[in-house]
Amino acid sequence: MKRIIEEVLQAEEKVGAIIKEARDEAAEIRRSAETEISQKTSDAKHKAREMVQTAVEEAKKEAERISKEKIELIDHQKDALLNNRADEIDDLVGEISEMIKTTTDRN
Repeated sequence: MKRIIEEVLQAEEKVGAIIKEARDEAAEIRRSAETEISQKTSDAKHKAREMVQTAVEEAKKEAERISKEKIELIDHQKDALLNNRADEIDDLVGEISEMIKTTTDRN
């Protein structure tokens, strides 16, 4: 009977050691998984930041390009308008000059 109790106690010790080893392995696997998840999350955040930064830079370049095009278009329209109305502007300047001249001549 004593021998049976000793064998049961030894078996319990072995089972306890196996359970402790399994718990230790599980804890290590959990730590390893958490570290891997943390690293992958960090990498994903870094890549997302890079993607956003690239998109913002591209959007700025596109906005600058569009702005430049609009300014050039307005400049061309202004030049065309001035060229089309050059004679009218010259006539107006002449009329104003005459008005000033006649006004000063009277005084």
